[in-house]
Amino acid sequence: MNEFDAATVSRRSHDIIIYGPDAFDAMRKAGQAAADCLDKLNDIIRPGVTTAEIDAFVFNYGEERGYLAATLLYRGYRYSCCTSINHVVCHGQPNDKPLKEGDIVNVDVTFVVDGWYGDSNRMYFVGEVSRKAQRLVEVTYECLMRGIAAVKPGATLGDIGAAIQEYAEGERCSVVRDFCGHGVGRSFHEAPSVLHYGRRGEGTPLQPGMIFTIEPMINLGRPHVKVLADGWTAVTRDRSLTAQFEHTLGVTEDGCEVFTFSPAGLYHPPFSTEG
Repeated sequence: MNEFDAATVSRRSHDIIIYGPDAFDAMRKAGQAAADCLDKLNDIIRPGVTTAEIDAFVFNYGEERGYLAATLLYRGYRYSCCTSINHVVCHGQPNDKPLKEGDIVNVDVTFVVDGWYGDSNRMYFVGEVSRKAQRLVEVTYECLMRGIAAVKPGATLGDIGAAIQEYAEGERCSVVRDFCGHGVGRSFHEAPSVLHYGRRGEGTPLQPGMIFTIEPMINLGRPHVKVLADGWTAVTRDRSLTAQFEHTLGVTEDGCEVFTFSPAGLYHPPFSTEG
């Protein structure tokens, strides 16, 4: 879940926390909690299921294991996850409307495990989806992985954004600019803000011990979004399809470690263990 926008980058950059090995151990546990929950949702999401049922599953998954759903009551948000369907960019609120054949849905889960926040989201196909929806999801997943590949000490936040933007726009898609990734650890949202567009060599240099999310939101149409009257749900202004994937990772001495990779080997739909 993302509560930062692009305007926060300059004023928060000096607050970046550099974490040590114990934090990485804790984040592995928190990250795998979110990832395992997302794995199990693969057997639940289908036509006719409501997003309220998905939310109940996430709540119960955490409660049974002693994990807190970080979004529940966060700044007034009333649900244990975010469920964003078709043209909903992020922060979609669960409800009793059944999912339909052909929908694409993002589920964003964050658990607090022993005081540490594991944050991840993933796209799901609801039955058979259109080729354009499938292609958008594939492009979005590749954007995430290219952003992750850019992470190493001495690189910059701009390198991450540029890797994502260059690929997305090369595939005739657009990058949402209103929301971004964020630092995470002992708090849900920390510095730095991680833009999903930018210029190589610009922005904050990456250092070992930084922990943050990368979570590009990619649209088939134009990049512009608006937030609905509920104060949470962000949608594409042109009602074009949108997709998102998110991982939490830590910068290491020679690259990065992703804490939220699927323990079952499920990466992007249609899910398989072949990657």
